[in-house]
Amino acid sequence: MSNELHVKELDVKVLADRYVAQWNEPDPAARSALIRELWAHDGIQVLVDPPQEIREAAEQLAFPVPPLEVRGVDALDARVTRAYEMFVAPGEYVFQAHGDAFLLLPNVVGVRWSMVSARGAEAVGGGLDVLALDGDGRIRTDHQFIEAS
Repeated sequence: MSNELHVKELDVKVLADRYVAQWNEPDPAARSALIRELWAHDGIQVLVDPPQEIREAAEQLAFPVPPLEVRGVDALDARVTRAYEMFVAPGEYVFQAHGDAFLLLPNVVGVRWSMVSARGAEAVGGGLDVLALDGDGRIRTDHQFIEAS
């Protein structure tokens, strides 16, 4: 029997909605619980194209541009919490799904998102996350691509 989740069992909209919700969740306990439900225990998020400041700092040290990576639910919890504290908690921005999530391959889902102003709902940033799921439908890897604003 294949370890692959059957496509008909995977609701990409529900997955995308829950994925975006983790970034906006104000309650730390609820946020942690959601992360542990969504992600495989050893899940990985890779920021494929780091921010310009990090790229410049690496270049000054003669290092190639590094992808940034967090691994495991504790590190993912810290990553999501920090993004929440920086962008959502001050009341300036919220994250929203942008368009419909889409199946790229069995167990591989694309989720477009936007960071929008909480006041005017205008997008100030966004990106694409490519989520590869394990056999239980949890996120095994997340390759995040940030779009220039």
